Amino acid sequence: MLKYNLDGTLIGTGGLKAADLEKLAKPLTSIREEVLAEADLWAAGGEVPEAKQPLDAGFHLMPNRLLDELASEGDSSELARLQATADRMTELVDKVVVLGIGGSYMGARALLEACCHPYYNQVAPTLRDGRPEIYFEGNNVDNDATQGLLDLLAGESGDWGIVVISKSGGTLETAAAFRIFLRELAQSVGEESVGKYVVPVTGSSGKLFDLATALGCKELFPVPDGVGGRFSVLSAVGLLPAAIMGLDIEALLHGATEMNEHFASQPFDKNIVLQYVAAAHAMETKHGADIRILSTWGKRLEAVGLWYDQLLAESIGKQEQGAMPLTIVNTRDLHSRGQQHQEGKRDKYITNLIVEEGSREPLAIGESDHNQDQLNELAKKTLPEVLSAAIAGTNKAYRDDNRATADLMLPKLDEYHLGQLLQMLMLATVVEGRLLDINPYGQPGVEAYKKNMNAILRS
Repeated sequence: MLKYNLDGTLIGTGGLKAADLEKLAKPLTSIREEVLAEADLWAAGGEVPEAKQPLDAGFHLMPNRLLDELASEGDSSELARLQATADRMTELVDKVVVLGIGGSYMGARALLEACCHPYYNQVAPTLRDGRPEIYFEGNNVDNDATQGLLDLLAGESGDWGIVVISKSGGTLETAAAFRIFLRELAQSVGEESVGKYVVPVTGSSGKLFDLATALGCKELFPVPDGVGGRFSVLSAVGLLPAAIMGLDIEALLHGATEMNEHFASQPFDKNIVLQYVAAAHAMETKHGADIRILSTWGKRLEAVGLWYDQLLAESIGKQEQGAMPLTIVNTRDLHSRGQQHQEGKRDKYITNLIVEEGSREPLAIGESDHNQDQLNELAKKTLPEVLSAAIAGTNKAYRDDNRATADLMLPKLDEYHLGQLLQMLMLATVVEGRLLDINPYGQPGVEAYKKNMNAILRS
């Protein structure tokens, strides 16, 4: 299970006292019961009160539902069909282009960077178990980047395919990219064969559903009702790309169900979701720390942080409220933003996201006959030991200046623990929204730009 270490925030006048958190025990425990009731209401198909709409609480129990369905229905279950499709695409193509924007791609990218080889697309196929290379597009309207990916696809041998993800098919960035890539794919494999090479993840009706039907796509998977895009990573939206990458999608879901059980059963002082929300909320309300920094230690968690940036910003950035999320990667960003965090405004609350056990054997610095760098005295030290020293040294520097930090610890960076982390952050975001009396679902501010952009283009 993940661990959340609050020692950094409980020490010094710049941090919190235990009493600051204890004051939130009763309201957050009550909100926990409210969030659990919302999940049950959604699962039962009950009538949603006007004050709760939209209520996209379907994400909460979705991991449990998918695993239960796998156990009861076997090969006909959604999970089994996702895995079968991923295996078919692996046999069929060398590359897969995932088209989607926001929650329709950020979760998949986070899974790729966190759980796959750090140079997944560049290494020999044997180092990624023969799985296809993965590329992400349809998340921007960058002409040069799109042309560059088309150059790559056309310039190398081997077939490629498309996973296109959009609930309605009406999001212009993804729809435009799909039309362009579909045209190139048809020229490559033939118009009559396109349906084998395209797998849509979409709603049960809408523009993309109709287009997929017309193309004769071999498989189609649902964006579940009642699951907003930024909460959809543990649905087919994230699971299909993950399965194509060769990840263990059942382990992801088992991690999420374990977090659901923890959230529902553990008391406030042992509940990682409630403790996380309490510390962040107290730092904002008592100390004005409304910049919420997720400090990832190591390159592989940056995309998880970017996924969380969207989750928090779109969920609670409403009614002129909500902390501003910011992801950094250390030790890299200690040499850029670190100065401001150490001596700048006291408006930041830093959570360190730390992996306790690496995936590979530790690399030692090693002895050298050329000791001009004077590193021979550190020859036996390994890179994980250097990283641990950097974390401890940075936390001490912040603590000595009364700047609050907390540590969120993952035992390992694997599918099971990543499933726990993603579910924990989604639950925490909903709890914080309810604490602020903000509906964490829906994103009305995003819709404004879409409406204006379409009106300008069609005028």
